[in-house]
Amino acid sequence: MAVKVAVIGAGSISFTRRLMRDILSVPELQDTRFAFMDINKRNLDMLVRLCGKDIRANNLPATITPTLDRRKALEGADYVISCVRIGGLEAFQTDIDIPLKYGVDQCVGDTLCIGGIMYGQRNVPFILGLCKDIRELCAKDVLFLNYANPNAMNTWAAIEHGNVDCVGLCHGVEGGHWQIASALGAKHKDEVDIICAGINHQTWYLQIVYKGRKISGAELLKAFENHPQFSKTEKVRIDVLRRFGYYSTESNGHLSEYVPWYRKRPSEIRRWIDLSSWINGETGGYLRVCTEGRNWFRTDFPNWLKAADKPIGPKDRSGEHGSYIIEARETGRCYRGHFNVRNNGIISNLPDDCIVEVPGYVDRNGISVPHVGDLPLACAATLSASVNVQRMSVKAAVEGDVTLLKQAAMHDPLTGAVCNTEEIWQMVDEMLVAQARWLPQYRKEIPKARARLAGARRLGTRTWKGAARLHVRTAAEMRRK
Repeated sequence: MAVKVAVIGAGSISFTRRLMRDILSVPELQDTRFAFMDINKRNLDMLVRLCGKDIRANNLPATITPTLDRRKALEGADYVISCVRIGGLEAFQTDIDIPLKYGVDQCVGDTLCIGGIMYGQRNVPFILGLCKDIRELCAKDVLFLNYANPNAMNTWAAIEHGNVDCVGLCHGVEGGHWQIASALGAKHKDEVDIICAGINHQTWYLQIVYKGRKISGAELLKAFENHPQFSKTEKVRIDVLRRFGYYSTESNGHLSEYVPWYRKRPSEIRRWIDLSSWINGETGGYLRVCTEGRNWFRTDFPNWLKAADKPIGPKDRSGEHGSYIIEARETGRCYRGHFNVRNNGIISNLPDDCIVEVPGYVDRNGISVPHVGDLPLACAATLSASVNVQRMSVKAAVEGDVTLLKQAAMHDPLTGAVCNTEEIWQMVDEMLVAQARWLPQYRKEIPKARARLAGARRLGTRTWKGAARLHVRTAAEMRRK
């Protein structure tokens, strides 16, 4: 019988379409049965029209079943993919705007820092419900592929509390790999071999081999400092490379908000960022491009439908891990990638229960991960701070524990560098109240938070827009440009 793939949160239209095309580029998977589920009927309808167009144009036997019912989508699924954003852009706006009132300037706010912590609070209840449905309805050997952020927190919750076979997927390692290859003068990233390990969005390139020779940290630093583009766009990552001796995955903007050194003083933030792209550190940059993308898509969707049909095949396949994992499990062809899995001694100087992002291999036997060993001490120390925040955040989200949630925020590197304890306590209360509709586990605590805010002197009183916030363009403004 054909493989069934259930995509939950399929209204992430361009990403879901990309994943479908990747899967259908594998000859053995061209009869895949897709179940696309979302709570947004309008987005779901648009997705089905686009994906149906792709299937018909390529004369493939694949089928699509759209549904607003999650349990219906999961029935008999062999693979479950989650791209869910609980609360959508409305909740995301509060993740950025409320912390700014307390002086916390984030670029992304979806993995760590106070925005990532609260995003995890919204996601974990959903993850627990999804895992319950997976256990009850899916195929016996189902694999849950989590693409949604905060990736480590979601994957941690699914494995420890959801009791399902789950792997977290991200393309950050590949992006940094390409940068390293470019800095060294390689024409393609495959000319450079890497060993990369850490935690999601904070993974370290521990070994780099180019033309049969190991590249030292000093040589890599010189290459980045002399690069005409990266020397301007990756100033945080270059400084971390200078201090640690290792390059870190993810963007300049992402990394800047995971550590306490680059965004704590408003007057210094612009020194470390670049505004040529949101991903280089712009205040609320990811929120802006997501908002603009949503506004533009509503305008541009008819053009997507009218666009010439593109062939589905190996040349069109992206580097996202999902289709390669499914191909390897179904055909036995081995695939090497980087996956978010439970540590269990893989990185020996990080806790066993945390989620690590490490090299792995996939075939019919499933995912196999080699032993990495110790990370360099400074690298491990930086990750340990993040791991402790993740552990507290997941436990707080599962149990609805407000005190533990506030303690997680207090231990977050950037939040703790900017705010004192009273500000953190009040900021979390304000965010709980603002996000109440997406936080069922705190329903008994939110009235208490509201009462505390009513009876206290307000500390988050800044009208600050951030050190580097740009205007959100309307569809009309984008069209003119």
